[in-house]
Amino acid sequence: MIRGASLTDFDRHAREHGLDARALIREVGLPATVLNDADMKVPASAVASLLELATRRSGVMDWGMRMAEGRKLSNLGPLGLLLRDASTLSDALTSIARHIRVHNEALAVDLETGPDVVILRLELTAKVKGPVRQFTELVVGVTHRMLRLFLGTSWTPKLVCFAHAPGASQAHYRRFFGCDVEFGCDFNGIVCRSADLAAPNPGADPVMARYAHQALARDIDDERCATTHRVRELVLLLLPRGHCSADIVAQHMGVDRRTVARRLEREGASFSELLNAVREELALRYLADGSRSLADVSGLLGFSAPSVFSRWFREKMGVPARRFKVQQQAGAAKRAPSVR
Repeated sequence: MIRGASLTDFDRHAREHGLDARALIREVGLPATVLNDADMKVPASAVASLLELATRRSGVMDWGMRMAEGRKLSNLGPLGLLLRDASTLSDALTSIARHIRVHNEALAVDLETGPDVVILRLELTAKVKGPVRQFTELVVGVTHRMLRLFLGTSWTPKLVCFAHAPGASQAHYRRFFGCDVEFGCDFNGIVCRSADLAAPNPGADPVMARYAHQALARDIDDERCATTHRVRELVLLLLPRGHCSADIVAQHMGVDRRTVARRLEREGASFSELLNAVREELALRYLADGSRSLADVSGLLGFSAPSVFSRWFREKMGVPARRFKVQQQAGAAKRAPSVR
């Protein structure tokens, strides 16, 4: 799985080349909401297929590198915070290797240190049917971009290596990476000078780096986090968007639906129970507030129609939603004079 942030600017690039981003996303089986949800976890194999599909339809052979050009540390989520406050390049590279799965579970990162150079290997581990050139170039391009943000725009690596043959012109690769680029290598990655490892980061904050390490450690070990709490949190966030389901929640957690069900069962809960509990809490809150129509409340709670919400509310509360709303408003009116 990979965070939706991997598709940052995909919509814009698609429009620039006359493509319908959402149609392409549907074609590879991804949810359209991934374009607006950087933290949603989606299959890396589908993202790889999407980039290759866009390349075929547009004829743009450097699609992955184009998407990498505008990336910021914030696109990496919590990992970006850790890189921002790493004290040296060595610390930054080590953090990438150790915590990359928080951002991209389908990427294996290895750091090889020699007397003169250090090699950052970036390999796709997901099973993908078809080429992965654009995905690989996106990953290497984003990593290169992050290192330049860390070391300064004047920095360039010693060499960039790809296992595949070139797609765009050699001049374009050299212009993007600022160094020689070799193809047909036995690995994909970036070769840096060993002397760069000790390059200090003047803006590093060791305290914030420690907090970021702790947060990433919690994210990596899902079993240490309370699944019930996380599912409840996601239900609260997703219900108003109208696409809160067990499958979508599982995607956000980076696992499948069955895994979520098993973890909840161990904690004595279920998705339907949590969904109903959150709906009950929100329904009571919205109706007591009185400013929303029943149709609005129905939509905010993720029901397909107000009539469905009304039946659900009566079954749960033993009173029609409209009557409950009137009763709450009447009670509020009585209490109003005593409220300061």
